[in-house]
Amino acid sequence: MKFSLFVHMERLDASQNHKALYDEFIALCEIADKGGMHAIWTGEHHAMDFTIAPNPFVNIADLARRTTNVRLGTGTVIAPFWHPIKLAGEAAMTDIISGGRLDIGIARGAYGFEYERLLPGLDAWGAGQRMRELIPAVKGIWQGDYTHDGEFWKFPSTTSAPKPLQQPHPPIWVAARDPNSHEFAVANGCNVQCTPLANGEAEIASLMERFNAACGKALDVKRPKIMLLQHTYVGSDEADIAQAAKEISTYYNYFFAWFKNERPIHQGLIQQLTDEELAGNANLLPEKMVTNMPIGNADTVINRLKVYEEQGYDEYSFWIDTGMSFARKKASLERFIADVMPAFG
Repeated sequence: MKFSLFVHMERLDASQNHKALYDEFIALCEIADKGGMHAIWTGEHHAMDFTIAPNPFVNIADLARRTTNVRLGTGTVIAPFWHPIKLAGEAAMTDIISGGRLDIGIARGAYGFEYERLLPGLDAWGAGQRMRELIPAVKGIWQGDYTHDGEFWKFPSTTSAPKPLQQPHPPIWVAARDPNSHEFAVANGCNVQCTPLANGEAEIASLMERFNAACGKALDVKRPKIMLLQHTYVGSDEADIAQAAKEISTYYNYFFAWFKNERPIHQGLIQQLTDEELAGNANLLPEKMVTNMPIGNADTVINRLKVYEEQGYDEYSFWIDTGMSFARKKASLERFIADVMPAFG
């Protein structure tokens, strides 16, 4: 099982400035590269200080000059916000800039907040249909002289300029949760990214079952890879671990507040949650975080990750966005590299 870092700029309040956040983002990525991680993933989001990532290809092009060994992936681009010709060309250029280190993760998107602003009237079903049309179209454009007459896009014969360095194209990953998404990804030769969010071990096992079932329905396709993305914290002592559990609990409360899209938002920040609200969701209490995620000392984290390796996950991505201070993120990542990764092949 390989290890990667999943990271964005993110903030829960206005106390940090964006330039400092970007410098911290770069520092974490450099630690991952020098520490021997397999890949770095960064995604796409719009108008949300909770996840600051307007174009992952810009970040990846910068990281390509600052790193040496890691793969550099979009985790993920949001399919309905891209025209296939634009995505094919920008991804291909980024692949050239990165020396053929690009992986492309694609998702339908999750936040109604973004749909309302970029494509009013879009819902999750429509976004998923756009993703299913986009991926074969992008592959066709990379191949060249491709004409498209679809539900969402129509264009005459088109070839990507430039073409990607990796041939026939960079690896494509699909963010999948429901069985239909797994089946689409596998049937189209795409790898799978999945996250259980805060749902714990049963969901992690179920995600693998959905993937295996999809592979069983597409025996003529080479088995793709599957990645598990999860919040992780390697603590120094019990007090440190307890603080991390509280911080990750707070993060998930904000995550779901953004997802529900019901609270006032000012200057890119959602209205602050009260202590009563933070304590009000029993499924997101700190003790639930410890139960459902690899949060603990190095041995505890190793034991949890060994289970995922045995289940068949090819890659484990350390999701470091937590609202914690940079110092705490850095310390946990360094402990993960030094004390957890050596326990795996």
